[in-house]
Amino acid sequence: MQSSLTSQPSTLAPPPGVQRAFQRVSVSLQGRLMLANYEEYVCKVVDMSPGDVRFACAGCPRVNERIVAYIDHLGRIEGTVVKVLDDGFVISINATARKREKLAAQLTWLANKHELGLPEDRRHDRLAPRKTRTELTLDDGQSLPCRLIDLSLSGAAVDIDVRPPIGTAVILGQNMRGRIVRHFAEGVAVEFLTLQTRDSLAEFL
Repeated sequence: MQSSLTSQPSTLAPPPGVQRAFQRVSVSLQGRLMLANYEEYVCKVVDMSPGDVRFACAGCPRVNERIVAYIDHLGRIEGTVVKVLDDGFVISINATARKREKLAAQLTWLANKHELGLPEDRRHDRLAPRKTRTELTLDDGQSLPCRLIDLSLSGAAVDIDVRPPIGTAVILGQNMRGRIVRHFAEGVAVEFLTLQTRDSLAEFL
C-alpha cells in the first residue's frame, strides 16, 4: 500500500501555539543551507513534513534563527529553527498553503518511490535536443548564451561558461523556470520547478 501524507501527530513538538497538521516521512535528501549569518553548510534532510524539516548539519544555529535551504528534488525551503539537536536541528517551514500542498505531493512521491520501483536519482529519460543553442536568464534579468547538452521532463544539462551559484533561480529558453542544482566540468545542471511535458519542451525538440 502506498504511503500518503495525512494529518497525524508527530514526535517533534510544534512551535508554541502551532498545532501540527502533517505526518513526517523519513527521507535522505542532500542539500545546502545558509544560516542567518550567511554561513553556508552541506546538509541532509533526515525526515520532513510539509510543516517541518529535521536537518543533519555541521552548522549550529540558534532557536528562532531563520534558515534558507536548497534541497535536492524539493527546491528552496525557508523556515525558523524550533529545536537544536546534537547532530543538527529542526525548522518550522514558512510557506503558503499552495507551497505546502506541493511539498506534500513531492514527499509522498519520495516515500513511495522504492515501493513503485522508481529509480533513485534519474526520474525521467534524457532527450537529445535538436535545438541546442539557447539562453539561460538569471533572476536579475541577465541573459547568458548557452548550449543544451541533454534534456528531460524534470531538468537539463547546460554547457555554459558562467557558473551561477547552486540554488540560483533561472529561466531556460523562453519560459522554463528552474534552479541551478549542480556544477560540472562543462557547465551546470538545472532542475525545473515544475514537471514539463513534451509539448512544453517543443522549442528544443
